[in-house]
Amino acid sequence: PHAGPADRKNEAAMSELVPEPRQKPVVPMKPTGINASLLGYIGIDTIIEQMRKKTMKTGFDFNIMVVGQSGLGKSTLVNTLFKSQVSRKSSGWNREEKIPKTVEIKAIGHVIEEGGVKMKLTVIDTPGFGDQINNENCWEPIEKYINEQYEKFLKEEVNIARKKRIPDTRVHCCLYFISPTGHSLRPLDLEFMKHLSKVVNIIPVIAKADTMTLEEKTEFKQRVRKELEVNGIEFYPQKEFDEDLEDKTENDKIRQESMPFAVVGSDKEYQVNGKRVLGRKTPWGIIEVENLTHCEFALLRDFVIRTHLQDLKEVTHNIHYETYRAKRLNDNGGLPPMTVETEENHESNM
Repeated sequence: PHAGPADRKNEAAMSELVPEPRQKPVVPMKPTGINASLLGYIGIDTIIEQMRKKTMKTGFDFNIMVVGQSGLGKSTLVNTLFKSQVSRKSSGWNREEKIPKTVEIKAIGHVIEEGGVKMKLTVIDTPGFGDQINNENCWEPIEKYINEQYEKFLKEEVNIARKKRIPDTRVHCCLYFISPTGHSLRPLDLEFMKHLSKVVNIIPVIAKADTMTLEEKTEFKQRVRKELEVNGIEFYPQKEFDEDLEDKTENDKIRQESMPFAVVGSDKEYQVNGKRVLGRKTPWGIIEVENLTHCEFALLRDFVIRTHLQDLKEVTHNIHYETYRAKRLNDNGGLPPMTVETEENHESNM
């Protein structure tokens, strides 16, 4: 059908509205593999330095808990980790004295400074775990302590006028000391780790590893790993929290080879080949704590402090604390309960 005059008029109107597509000017091709020098430097990479400066000013918190039977050298090992008398320093004992037995859950804070970086370290020492005749539910005080710290943080967080920087007392890492029996884990060890691995980062360590031969140590480590796996106990670094392939590769190596770290702690120094070393003196020689052929202490220290310290803090905040927080706010219709005083005040004002 032929277009009528009305159609032609519409077409003319349309063509006024829609201009003819203009020929684009020819843009010279950008060289491939363009580099920053061509565009000039922006400086995004300085964010790292800015963050470093801020962290240096404020410092950071790190809270480590030690759990295990009496006499496994828990306090000594923490002192060795941080190269200072950080465990129960307040009791005023010196290097020569025997460390007193822990009788209650006690948190002791210290500020350690290295290279201008300040760390507020808190060591939470727990009484001999499972030393009693009846050890039923003996993990409860420890679980209660961990949850109380989450609660404290949550209360600060939901305050209307909240602090810019909430003091962090949450337990970032729990070193669980396994007795070097060479047999298998006690049912109590499994029970504890099953309960607590859901609320805190557990790192299992075999204490006083110098009491076992190399073969015994290797076998015992394999057995412990197998028992943890069979019982579905997830220790840190947990598989499900690996963020990428690089993390997974690095952490798989730790999970399959290093864990649980077989360690020896000592805060006594000896002269070995003209060098001062931390060690334990035996009738047949000196066990050097930081010598990898003698024990895995150096591996544990590098893992906790030099490679995974920030991650321990992040998993605590983003996973364990988040789980606690979501449950608390859910149970409570969105807010922590009012304290008794505020309820009473509220009633008296009515």
